[in-house]
Amino acid sequence: LIASAVGRAGVAQLYGLAGEVNSTGDDQKKLDVMSNDMMINALVNSGVCSVLVSEENEEPIIVPADKAGKFCVAFDPLDGSSNIDCNVSVGTIFSVYEKKDGSVNDLLRSGADCICAGYCAYSSAVELVFTFQGSSVEGFCLDPTIGEFVHTRVNMKFPSDGGKRIYSCNEGNF
Repeated sequence: LIASAVGRAGVAQLYGLAGEVNSTGDDQKKLDVMSNDMMINALVNSGVCSVLVSEENEEPIIVPADKAGKFCVAFDPLDGSSNIDCNVSVGTIFSVYEKKDGSVNDLLRSGADCICAGYCAYSSAVELVFTFQGSSVEGFCLDPTIGEFVHTRVNMKFPSDGGKRIYSCNEGNF
């Protein structure tokens, strides 16, 4: 759903500010709000989550007991959205922890306790990359003709020689 919204943002007039500010003080874009609503709706109704923390919300979302599961998820539904009006890549980032007491403290733990983390990048292709604790990094690409992610990169690793030497940074705030 988010990939579709990002892909049609110009046509659907989804660029621009929503008139709200998120939990970190950033001005929210229309796509931020829409993506956040989509993520929350999907995760609350999945039956596997108990606590959700989004960059877009000031307070954690406690999933109702009748829908709660054993996982807690922290996410930024549309990372990089401050540049969305420039038609650049954006993405969703997430981390998953196992529920302990069903409060926000379940997510305020060491990264070593994270059981799964990853991102989904929305660009010329939609790529989902994630890893499970102590496991390999796997990459998937969305095939829009069938609406499913296809496993395209197995056991992703940095090249042993370090790969290309490229300098890259966002100097927009300097």
